Amino acid sequence: MNMNSLLIIIDERRAGGMLEAARALGGAVVAAVVGPRSLAERVCVRGFDRVLCLEPAPDTPAEAYAAQLAEAAAALSPRLILAADSPVSRMLLGAAAAKLNAAIIGAVRDVAVSGDNIVISRSMAEGKVLEDIEAAGAVAGIFDGEEVDISASQPVAVESLAAGDAGAAIRLVEIIESEGGEGLLTAARVVSVGSGLAAKNDLALIGELAAAAHAEIACTLPICDDMRWLGPNRVVGSSHCQVAPDLYIAVGISGQPQHISGIRDAKTVVAVNNDPEARIFKHCNYGIVGDLYKIVPALVSAFKNID
Repeated sequence: MNMNSLLIIIDERRAGGMLEAARALGGAVVAAVVGPRSLAERVCVRGFDRVLCLEPAPDTPAEAYAAQLAEAAAALSPRLILAADSPVSRMLLGAAAAKLNAAIIGAVRDVAVSGDNIVISRSMAEGKVLEDIEAAGAVAGIFDGEEVDISASQPVAVESLAAGDAGAAIRLVEIIESEGGEGLLTAARVVSVGSGLAAKNDLALIGELAAAAHAEIACTLPICDDMRWLGPNRVVGSSHCQVAPDLYIAVGISGQPQHISGIRDAKTVVAVNNDPEARIFKHCNYGIVGDLYKIVPALVSAFKNID
């Protein structure tokens, strides 16, 4: 039975993780890149069997090509479709799933085969529980598994898909930067604060660290919803922003699953917490146990000395 897979890619986030998960089915794995050809050329060295590229026209968002992508998916007739969790990816996945009459499953962590069926392991209860679902037909899933660094000895050729006319229904009118410049989604450095901060006025200390590190400021959900200290555009977690900076500094953050899900693509995580048993220390590259009111000023000084 057909066990081929199609991976929808709009950036390189978790492309390796999706590829490894799809390989468990044993069939061919095809990458459908919706974006610039330069992205497809980076993807073609990851180890896919084929790399297709649908390059949007200038001032035309990727969502405008949902119908073309769905037609390409129908021609390939994959058993599994995967996409990373982003607004654009979800929309494209939905269009392809509708074309193939595929079941849609969120928070996919792993994929396996049981006879002629596909078994999807998905996270539940903010990552505290894993649930296995068995599907007899085609499956489209939002991937929430770990990233894996995969590369091939020989790249495959990039195959161009005809974009055609996207029509006038969707077009890019204006780009409005979020408050704070480039925003969390594209920031190279992020300083994030949690409930370990004693008072709202102490946000000034976090601001000093962010300024010294040339970083964006972020927070956990309670700082936004319960304390009302920062807005929802600053929240990092599974229900809000999922970030992938080179450096993520977590200050006074315990490390609940909802928050950890939002930083899994960060390259380097530094955690500052006075509780040596804090869960965040299981998910960081460097952990500093101590009083944030002593450690943060030291970090500010260190970053200033680097410059």
